[in-house]
Amino acid sequence: MLKIKNLFYKYPDGTVGLNKVCMEIPSERTFVILGESGSGKTTFLRCLGRFLVPQSGSISYYDEDIRKMDNKKFRQTIGIIFQRLHLFPHMTILKNMFLGPVKILKRDRKETEKEAYEMLERLGIPDLADNYPSQISGGQAQRAAIARGLMMHPKIMLLDEPTSALDLKTTNDFATWLKELKEETTFIAVTHDIPFAKRVAQHGICLDKGKISSSGDINKIASYMSTADY
Repeated sequence: MLKIKNLFYKYPDGTVGLNKVCMEIPSERTFVILGESGSGKTTFLRCLGRFLVPQSGSISYYDEDIRKMDNKKFRQTIGIIFQRLHLFPHMTILKNMFLGPVKILKRDRKETEKEAYEMLERLGIPDLADNYPSQISGGQAQRAAIARGLMMHPKIMLLDEPTSALDLKTTNDFATWLKELKEETTFIAVTHDIPFAKRVAQHGICLDKGKISSSGDINKIASYMSTADY
């Protein structure tokens, strides 16, 4: 259970990114965060990922403050995939995948490499192991980036606009894959894509100017956003 209580973040220029945001996200589900550009979605994700430090409020995972976790434990609790993916361009997909577990978690290289191959096979892209990021498509890179994140075995995976570079077919395949994985990892996805949100999740929130304007059932949120001219 991830609990967020009274989360407040203000940028140095005075812009309020998050204003007293409160919510609870149960484990083993996909939860979506909707809202227009500038509503605070990515700010929220960056606070969860410890890339931004909120001025007040708390974020806890089963009552443990994530800001007090050591780095190794935190990275096994929360992983994040940014919109730009950030695959290392000078490394093969396979090396991209096992570098983190070996360097940060100190896992055995041979065992980790074997797990990476198995992960790629599960995602239907085992032939990409020896390719570099510049040699694969956007959809393949998206799956490779998430596979790399899952190699850290996080309890929660944060996804920033995961379908922004995908065509319709790949988006549908990606939605099916997320639904299959949610029993192993809780996914929190920031997205503008309402049809995608409806496919992968039943619950979520809509942010507006740093505040929660609607929450609960995805269909309810989608209806709210349509009447609010999003």
